[in-house]
Amino acid sequence: MEQGDESGPSVVFLHAYVESWRYFERLLANLPQSIHAFVMTQRGHGDADKPVTGYGLSEFSADVAAFMDAVGLETAVIVGSSSGGYVAQRFAVDHPERVLGIVLVGSPRSLRDKPAVSEFLATVSALSDPIDPEFVREFVESTLFQPLPPAVLEVLVGESRKAPAHVWKAAAQGLLDAVPPTEAATISAPTLILWGDRDQFLPRRDQEALAAAIPGSRLITYEGAGHSVLLEETERVAADVVAFVERATPYSQVRDGVGDHG
Repeated sequence: MEQGDESGPSVVFLHAYVESWRYFERLLANLPQSIHAFVMTQRGHGDADKPVTGYGLSEFSADVAAFMDAVGLETAVIVGSSSGGYVAQRFAVDHPERVLGIVLVGSPRSLRDKPAVSEFLATVSALSDPIDPEFVREFVESTLFQPLPPAVLEVLVGESRKAPAHVWKAAAQGLLDAVPPTEAATISAPTLILWGDRDQFLPRRDQEALAAAIPGSRLITYEGAGHSVLLEETERVAADVVAFVERATPYSQVRDGVGDHG
């Protein structure tokens, strides 16, 4: 998905595990046309190709570089939601010269210190196609603290159902096996961290550790929001992203047209 003025600052959005570009639809509707936004559906997800292999964090990072090459972007602000933020961190380590800034929305510092991830991997290892729709629905709902409109939830569940069992397994294993990017190198890009204080997956100490590991980063807490900050506080996330892009890029008119979506 692409929208906005081609002369404006480029922002690449990365969705989370077993999601797709459509998880950003409402956010896109709240961005000004002055931002040149791209949302890529990552391999194995949504309507993208679903190869058997290639689901490690480094492979997802390489896909971002290949995507930027394909659409002609030398640099961009990278915005990642949940595990998409993990990919964004890896990309900032792998390609620091291509990153104007990163926004991490409900993104972990590490997955190796979270027993729930190992437990989840044990659960998905038993999945087979076709995956039970109720399992997918329960997974999507488990990331939420605030309820979503039923029609929106149905779209999201439908998108997550497009990931086959081998992607659920391989992508989860790849995330768990990955060396936390902030332990592999120091991220030098300007960084904004957005976190909901009702997140039952990422505790405050994880986000404080993430902020401490990235020099000069800023942590903003959203009170009353769960893990899926992107979905629960869409308008506020959009505003915070716009303000960050304005500071992180050389463009001066990013805010022109906020709320005017064409």
